Parts: sequence; structure tokens; C-alpha cells
Amino acid sequence: MGTAIVLFLVAGAAALAIRQMIKDKKAGKSISCGGDCSRCGGCQSDRKPDDK
Repeated sequence: MGTAIVLFLVAGAAALAIRQMIKDKKAGKSISCGGDCSRCGGCQSDRKPDDK
């Protein structure tokens, strides 16, 4: 009985997390990028080409 309760709680938490991820995706947000390039440093679009 206890195992089933824990299973339902974990499944519910996972469903809420997935729902939030889908909502964020529809709003244009990304899981891997917050969209703030000034704080990121990982995006290639804000880097200057190397002078050779």
C-alpha cells in the first residue's frame, strides 16, 4: 500500500514538471538556455571572430 502511494506521488511530481516544461516551451523559453546572453557565455552569437 505504501509503495503505491509513493508511486502516485512521484508520478504526480513528474507530471507537474513535464507540464511546466511544455508550458515554458510554448512561451518561448528553453530548458538549456534562459535567453540572457549577457550572463551565459555559451552562445556562439555573441562571440567575436578571432583576428588572425
